[in-house]
Amino acid sequence: MLCTALWGPFVTNVETPEYEIFNSDKNIEIRDYAKMIVAETEVSGERGVAIRRGFRIIADYIFGNNLSAKKVAMTAPVTQQASEKIAMTAPVTQQGDENLWKVRFVMPACYTLETLPKPKNPAVKLKKVEAKRFAAIRFSGFASQNNLLRHTQKLEDFIQEKKLTAISAPTYAFYNPPWTLPFLRRNEMMIEIAR
Repeated sequence: MLCTALWGPFVTNVETPEYEIFNSDKNIEIRDYAKMIVAETEVSGERGVAIRRGFRIIADYIFGNNLSAKKVAMTAPVTQQASEKIAMTAPVTQQGDENLWKVRFVMPACYTLETLPKPKNPAVKLKKVEAKRFAAIRFSGFASQNNLLRHTQKLEDFIQEKKLTAISAPTYAFYNPPWTLPFLRRNEMMIEIAR
């Protein structure tokens, strides 16, 4: 709870990942994201419990519990995705167990894998993520299961209607601390698509 309380003051003016809008249609955008580095942890449990646990693990790392005892600037959003297995042939298929989640913070762009402080906690992994294209839908409100499912369906319908090829499970992106009023929240649902 303390970590989420500390998060609040940082999220209003924090760095967010760079992307270019390739195309847009109302609240849905096709975005090309640049390469980035993420701090990631994998946690099990119900989605809401998992993101809180994952947030605390990575927040502990960026608030200085690392080999250098250096703080890393907070960024937004915090993302969450059901863990996936890559099939022997494409496309990527979602793992049947939706109780295993990857929670990620994008690291500030000024860092490389070599210059980021090394995590003390082996549950925190630093990873380079290559440039990708996503279909993304933005929405406000609480991140309730119904709200997430409704926007996932809208995004999947858009992808099908535009004859795009989805190549990942949905990723949830949350930009605000828990006490933000629902109508002021920025949430996103993102699905990687083929270029």
